[in-house]
Amino acid sequence: MRIALAGLATSHPYTDARALRDHADLVVWEPDPQRLARFRAEQPEVAVVPDLAALLATRPDGVVLTVPTPEVPDALAQVLARGLPCFVNKPAAATLGQLERLERVVQRAPELVLTSSVLRFAPDFVAFDVPRDEVLSVRATVRHDVGLWATGYNPWQDDPAVGGGTLVMMGLHGVELLVALLGPAVRLVGAAGAVRRHRGLRSEDTGLLALQWDDGVLGAVEVLGVSEGEAYEVTVHTGGGEQRVVLRGGPDQLGYRATIDAFLGMVRGGPSPVPWAQTRAVLGLLAAARATAGSR
Repeated sequence: MRIALAGLATSHPYTDARALRDHADLVVWEPDPQRLARFRAEQPEVAVVPDLAALLATRPDGVVLTVPTPEVPDALAQVLARGLPCFVNKPAAATLGQLERLERVVQRAPELVLTSSVLRFAPDFVAFDVPRDEVLSVRATVRHDVGLWATGYNPWQDDPAVGGGTLVMMGLHGVELLVALLGPAVRLVGAAGAVRRHRGLRSEDTGLLALQWDDGVLGAVEVLGVSEGEAYEVTVHTGGGEQRVVLRGGPDQLGYRATIDAFLGMVRGGPSPVPWAQTRAVLGLLAAARATAGSR
C-alpha cells in the first residue's frame, strides 16, 4: 500500500505519518523547504516528489491532503479525478466562498472524502452516549492555546479570510463534536470573538458560537485560545443532571490514530465514515460564524 502526503501545512500530517508508516509506504510533497526538512528529519525513508502532479503520478492508494484552506478545492479535484480516497486535514473550508467551491468538488464523489476533527474518533467520545430525547442543551468547550500565531507562525491560519482564524481553526473541534452527537439539522444563532490576551493576532483568541437544532435543542461552543493546556469537553444537560466527557492526552486519546484507521478503511474500499451531510453542516456553521463575527 502506498499513501501520499499532499502538503505539510499544519502539524497534523507529521502525526499522521507516524501512524501510517506501520501500514504503508509513504511519499510526500511540500513546497516549503523548512517544513519538508523537518519532516525528512523525522521520516528520512519517505520518498519526496516536487509537486502534486508528481505525487499523484506515483499511483498512491490514498491521499492525506494538508494544504492552506483556499488551495483545498483545486488539490482535492485532482485527487478525486483519479478516484482516490482522500483525508483532508482540517479545516477544509473557512469561509462561505471557500465552502461553495469545496462543495462543487466533493459532489463528484462524496464517498471518497473524509474531513473531520480527529476528536470525532477519540475513544472516550465514541463511547459517550446520551439518549437524544433526554437532551435539553449542550456545550462544547475547546481549550487550545493560539499564542504561537501571535509570533507570526503560520499566518494563513490566523487570517480570517484564509484559514478562518481561531473561531474556525479551533472552533471546528467543538462544532464537530456537537454535530456528531446531535446530528446535522442545526443552524447558527450567533457568534462573536475577542482578543483577551494574545495581542498581535489577526483573528481572536476567544470565541463563542450559539447553535440551535431543528427540534429546539440549544448548544454553545466556547473557544478558549488562551489556555495552559489542551483539552476538549462536551457537557450534555438533561432533566436528570449533566453528563460530561473530557478529551485530553496524546494522539491515541485524542483520536489521531483512530482517524487514520478510519481513513485506511476507505483505502481498503469502504465509504467515508462521516457522511457529507454532517461535514457540510460543520463547515457551514463555521463559515457562517466567521461571516457573523467578522475579522475579530
